[in-house]
Amino acid sequence: MRVFIGTRLFITFVSLSILLGCSEFRKLQKSTDWREKYDAAVKYYERGDRGDYVKASMLLEEILPIIRGMPEAEQANFYYAYCHFHQGLYVESAFYFKTFYDTYSRSEYAMESMYMHAYSLFLDSPVEELDQSSSAEAISAMQQFLNMYPDTQYTGQATATINELQRKLESKAYNNALLYKKLSQHNSAVIAFENFSEDFPDSQYNEEVNFLKLQSQHMYARKSIPSKQKERYEKAIEIYDYFIQNYPDSKFAKEATRISVDCRKWMNNFQSANKVLESNNN
Repeated sequence: MRVFIGTRLFITFVSLSILLGCSEFRKLQKSTDWREKYDAAVKYYERGDRGDYVKASMLLEEILPIIRGMPEAEQANFYYAYCHFHQGLYVESAFYFKTFYDTYSRSEYAMESMYMHAYSLFLDSPVEELDQSSSAEAISAMQQFLNMYPDTQYTGQATATINELQRKLESKAYNNALLYKKLSQHNSAVIAFENFSEDFPDSQYNEEVNFLKLQSQHMYARKSIPSKQKERYEKAIEIYDYFIQNYPDSKFAKEATRISVDCRKWMNNFQSANKVLESNNN
């Protein structure tokens, strides 16, 4: 079986002491009868206490290589994945549920395993402030489940899970873009706001995002070297035109219009200066 490097230490010293102190369990571990271990593991699992999942997983891990290809292997692998899930080891349970589905795709447990693979990834999704690549993986896995099994008892929860993860990704992207703006990295902020609107076209933040993009582009133009200012002021005006067309009654409309006036004033001055320059050259 796959060994997970850096596995979270769920089993504490105390729980290990309890396991090692249990004479019945120690006898089972020393037994060379895989059937005895299998039956005991099933009993531990079905009893369903937290410590029993630890015992069941330890026994199953010992016999899974032995019973590979046997009829008992299917249920053993299914229980083994759930043992990790019930211990809160979601990275591991995600792996083992996927392995089960890939191995036993025609099993009566296949659909549930595919869902539990995605659900384990969801439960392992980190808080918003951290990297969200695992959240994106969970969304992909859950969507794949819905595509494969569109109408099951898991459909409602699967859809709700995707929505929750999407909200987390949305909030993460929004705050990342805001951070660029706060750090006065104006061009990076504009790009981040543009990416946000593309990735989350139905977001509740899009009105504010488009206004913040206008602010950032305006500051980017103002801080640019003279040779770059014209194209950057032109882009700011384009952003304003899009904003006011799509959000004419926005609470940001007044400030957006002020920015537009400033941009157009700069463009008028630029054009006037060019005319004077051309006139002098002639």
